[in-house]
Amino acid sequence: MKFKSKSGLLSRRTLLAALPVLALAACQSKTAGDVLDPSGGAVSPEANSATNSPAQSAGPAPSAQTFGSGETKVFMLLPLSAGGSMGEKGRRMFDAAKLAMTDLGNQTITLSVQDTRGDSTVAKDLVVKAMSAGARVIIGPTELDAAQRLTAISGPTRPPILVLAENFPGAPSLYAMALNEADSAAAGAAAIAQKGKRKFVLFVARGPIAGAIEKRVVNGLSITGASLALTMPFDPAAEAEKAATDMLATVSAPEGVVIAIGDASPLPILRALKARGISADKISVIGTARWLEQPLADPLVQGVYVAALDKSEAGPIADRFKATYGYAPDVNAVYAYDSVALTAGIAGAMGPKGFTRQVIENKNGFRGSAGVFHFRADGASERSMSFYRIEKGTPKKIANSVTGF
Repeated sequence: MKFKSKSGLLSRRTLLAALPVLALAACQSKTAGDVLDPSGGAVSPEANSATNSPAQSAGPAPSAQTFGSGETKVFMLLPLSAGGSMGEKGRRMFDAAKLAMTDLGNQTITLSVQDTRGDSTVAKDLVVKAMSAGARVIIGPTELDAAQRLTAISGPTRPPILVLAENFPGAPSLYAMALNEADSAAAGAAAIAQKGKRKFVLFVARGPIAGAIEKRVVNGLSITGASLALTMPFDPAAEAEKAATDMLATVSAPEGVVIAIGDASPLPILRALKARGISADKISVIGTARWLEQPLADPLVQGVYVAALDKSEAGPIADRFKATYGYAPDVNAVYAYDSVALTAGIAGAMGPKGFTRQVIENKNGFRGSAGVFHFRADGASERSMSFYRIEKGTPKKIANSVTGF
């Protein structure tokens, strides 16, 4: 398949090679051909250490700013002045965006960073403002409610949007940048199903994304011929005992148990299941990437499988980020960096008119600082994840690349 550039026809292979932004060819790859090589680029121990360092605070709330002088207009919507963890997240993403512009974007795009204040209504209004201002692509928002509202904004003037909100499933031309809990759960379940397990149950936190998680796990299992025997929505904090009892009353001898409960502690449901003879030392228990944000020392967690992004992928960027700002980037900063890098790469290779679905949804995908990914027509992102088993309080990698697609 061919793509048109300002100078004529550009092959897909040439286009992807022309996006060193996401591969960081200057830092991670020796040649342009290494751009999409998932194994390309060695990571220094120092860089890997930086990525895994304890979280530190970003600086004070910055004001809305514009960076770069490129022809392509890009708007980025972040909760810069929001309070608490949301504001901290926005400021980390702001720092990552500045680094990406310095590395790659100053000559190819003009990036206008706007403050949503953590308010979904403000975020949606800023999207409309960006459209009126001629934005070729919008990065953000980080607010899930605002992202969901964007599906109501349609028409030829709406540019592609790289959504930074957690657990946003995607929609046509609304592309999910962040790894969703649904993807992690599906990839973990599929990896276990590939080992021959066939009957699974899913414990999922009751809420608006429970259905999306169930759908993804069902799809992931179907690839291998496995099936989901039961989905058990519940309140992880108050209904663990009842959920475990109800599951066993319906399904006997499950071969795999998937637990997707967001940022809630998995210990109550693990404790309830163990009291009924189900534990990670007896059958396959699959958690999600959200578990890795919590302490893993409890004996109940040992042996649990998790599919998650490989932090070592971000080594070179993490090294420069920490050297620049004095603290290590988290995964949200990595998503922000990759979003700006992707827009700069497409703009540099194809100009302002290059942000078409054909280009963004190309099946070869892009190599980002969080690994290889590509976007589907429904806006979901397919990311390569590593597969881990929690042992002695630490996730131990047991496979390099798994996916639930």
